[in-house]
Amino acid sequence: MGQRGARGNRTLFERESELAAVDEALAELTGLRVDGSEPPDRPRGALLAFAGRAGIGKTSLLAETRRRAAAQGCMVLSARGGDQEQRVAFHVARQLLQPQLAGSPESDLRTSLGSWYDIVGPALGLCAPTGGAPPDQQGLRDGLDWVLTHLAVRHAPMVLALDDAHWADPESLGWLAAFAPRAEQLPLLVVVAYRPEELPDHAESFRGLPGRAGGRPIDLEPLSAGAVARLVREALGVHADDAFCRECWAVTAGNPFETVELMAKVRDRDLTPTETGAHLLRDLAAAVKGSGLIARLERLGTSTVRFAWACAVLGTEIHPLLAAAVAGLGHEEAADAADALRGARILTGEDSLEFVHPLIATAVYRAIPPGVRVALHGQAAWSVVNDGQGPSAAARHLLETHPEGDTWVVRQLRAAAEETLRAGAPDAARAYLARALREPPPDEDRAAVLYELGSASLLTEPATTVNHLRAALVEPIADPGLRHKIVYRLGQVLAHSDRLTEASDTLAREIPVTEDARVKLRMVAEQFMWDAFRADEPDHPSRSRRLTRLADRLAGRDLTERYIIGLRAWDAVLRGEPAHVALHHAERALTSGLGWAEPDRGFEVPVLVALAFMYADRPGRTEELFAAGIADFEGQGWRGAHLSFGYTLLAYVRYRRGRLAEAEDFVRAGLRLAERVGPGTPAHWYAVGILIEVLLARGRITEAARTADDYRFGEPFPAAVVFPDAQTVHGELLLARGRTKDAAAELAAAGRRLEPRGMRNPAWCPWQLHLARAESHDAPERAVTTALEAVARARQFGAPSAVGQALHTAAEVSSGSVRVKYLEESVAHLECSPAAYELARALVALGTELRRTGRPKEAAEHLYRGLEAAVQCGADGLVEAARDELAAAGLRPRRLHSTETDTLTTRERTAATLAAEGRTGAEIAKDLHIDEQGVVRLLSAVYRKMGTDNTGLAAALKPT
Repeated sequence: MGQRGARGNRTLFERESELAAVDEALAELTGLRVDGSEPPDRPRGALLAFAGRAGIGKTSLLAETRRRAAAQGCMVLSARGGDQEQRVAFHVARQLLQPQLAGSPESDLRTSLGSWYDIVGPALGLCAPTGGAPPDQQGLRDGLDWVLTHLAVRHAPMVLALDDAHWADPESLGWLAAFAPRAEQLPLLVVVAYRPEELPDHAESFRGLPGRAGGRPIDLEPLSAGAVARLVREALGVHADDAFCRECWAVTAGNPFETVELMAKVRDRDLTPTETGAHLLRDLAAAVKGSGLIARLERLGTSTVRFAWACAVLGTEIHPLLAAAVAGLGHEEAADAADALRGARILTGEDSLEFVHPLIATAVYRAIPPGVRVALHGQAAWSVVNDGQGPSAAARHLLETHPEGDTWVVRQLRAAAEETLRAGAPDAARAYLARALREPPPDEDRAAVLYELGSASLLTEPATTVNHLRAALVEPIADPGLRHKIVYRLGQVLAHSDRLTEASDTLAREIPVTEDARVKLRMVAEQFMWDAFRADEPDHPSRSRRLTRLADRLAGRDLTERYIIGLRAWDAVLRGEPAHVALHHAERALTSGLGWAEPDRGFEVPVLVALAFMYADRPGRTEELFAAGIADFEGQGWRGAHLSFGYTLLAYVRYRRGRLAEAEDFVRAGLRLAERVGPGTPAHWYAVGILIEVLLARGRITEAARTADDYRFGEPFPAAVVFPDAQTVHGELLLARGRTKDAAAELAAAGRRLEPRGMRNPAWCPWQLHLARAESHDAPERAVTTALEAVARARQFGAPSAVGQALHTAAEVSSGSVRVKYLEESVAHLECSPAAYELARALVALGTELRRTGRPKEAAEHLYRGLEAAVQCGADGLVEAARDELAAAGLRPRRLHSTETDTLTTRERTAATLAAEGRTGAEIAKDLHIDEQGVVRLLSAVYRKMGTDNTGLAAALKPT
């Protein structure tokens, strides 16, 4: 049977299986079963994709889907990609979301969007961009995710229909392709239609779909001869004979659009639908598309042709007056042309025009002579600006024009790029600025355009950014402020590309020729900062002395002075000066504020100041600063490298506090974000190094080694200083795997690299401690010397955690009674520190040594304490070691009240609470800032501890 469609009440033939899939999806979405069967336990969304060549019936199928959804009480969001709008950033996203939000007072919008207002508002055209830095692309996608999720939950059930997805703009399509698989977790049905041969690479996820589509999109097939015959007889009458119908099928190849258009031509010609007239069908079919369509258009007259060309240039949602302005026609002449095009089934609509089918629009556009097409795009650009639509609307047309040195064109493209960049679409902004550069701009503006082009490429193409910024510095620059901004940005992108030497040299060349004292001071501060991260800095001690002299005479009056003071605090940590000195300068740097998302500033110095507190055994202060910093990042919509660093280093803080399970969750979230940024970046090195450290502490050596192999964690190590030091972590991993000689060589190399730079604090980089352990196998005397030197350096720094850890290592490599002495002192220091994991290690080691020296009672006390501390830390390997020692002593591990099996951690309790509320794994993961595997681990721990499963979560959450 045929199915009755919404568009023109035309029957949809041979689409029964496709509509059945739609009905099934709607039934599960709404809970309404048309066949009377039991509804699902809860409404469930889905993702459906229909693929097929042009004219195969995708649009009609989506129209029928929208009609059925509306009939069942669904809210329907609808959008359509356009051939001419592919370069308009967020064109599809605005079609979908803007109608649901626009028109509300700003106060209501701010209330409903909350912290996302300034991030997604500009992208959706709801507000002008703010003056701050633009969001990164991942942050913007997260914001759009939130908006769509919020709408889906608030207006459930909801259907989102996207037609011609292959023509959607990259920003919208990339977002929807990533979001669409989540529809199954929401009361949301996403339905897309596209031409598979034209689907761009960034939407590949539509080709392999989860759930109802059986792992692939639903391909629409041409109509059979029988279906075409029914369609012909529906249009022309039952008297159409079989030979005529079969010829219709032959000339259209079963394409529904071409068949419908052919029937219209048959009616126009009053052709009798019998075998005697069948031979005329091929000529009529040729007039439906391609050259035949254009010949038919040209017969309508010059003015009508020009109006059609103008409409093809404008794309979709064409305002007749705007088309008339582009075509250069008067109102009456344009109205006559529109009537003629409607009569010829080329255009449809009244107040807003559109082509009857995208095939027609494409054919008309391609038929425009190249020179005329360029001129029409130029006229369209002027017309949309004159109409008040702004430079962003004009920019896509200006991309199609030829360079002529027109300053108006440059001005419009620069303005459009600024709007687009601040809205979160750097790729589109880069295209506009590259075109402005080809215009070309006036000589006095060329450096500014190059700077803007480099800034637009900053996050996506750093190498290109470097080229543009270096080219800008060669140009004559009248404005000193612009030159300074170019230098700062160039240093920043070089440093973030692991080219720290070049970053430092760039500033070094500029400092002597800078006349403004405050600007010069900032350049000095920037150079100090990048030198601090250089692994190959040739004269670190000299820089350290200059930094000390400069910081000591600054009062912290502005951000530049506070940055220098903050760098002084970090330098004190690296060199192992007494911890109170580092803390003094860290507090000075924070006196008047040190924001993490300051305009035109990096976040490196605030991070270093925060970490200074951690190394000095003040991790609570570090976490306060990190919480504020991460909030700054999220408030700006920065969810790429910035947020990756935030989560990764917060994981490092948790690791040093001994909260290993939480550390693993955070570092995996940071690594996931770092992978979006790209391999080989500093963010990636930090995340992988910290993850390996955490896995080793948890006793999962094989997994740590596999992680190192998977991410190629080894030589060559980065040119930037990262912490924990990558080479030292690699040596520690080799040692854990029993490769002591390789470990000793690697760790000795790390020492040779760090020692000349004055980086001697074992609290920051414990290479000596691991080296001593590696040397103890083949050179025990040298191992003792190495360990005791590390103890002396730790005592100089004075942080109890550093001293305690160094003493523990000294005990490991020593022999005789001194081992117990070192371990007892180690425990005493670690008990005064926040380093819970190191304390657990020292307690187990002390208990083990006491057992071996015949002091079982004292041994038991320390082993029990060590076991309890190890359990609290999540150090599974250490837990097993402690239990083995207790068993060797003939003791049974006692029940660990309130620490091991009967109490949930805060994160476990939170995860369990959310699960009991029916939240999905993805929703819990987003709330806790972890991945879904982390959620599985948390809930598994709940079930294990409470002796329950997911049906008993409510009981598990009762206070114990």
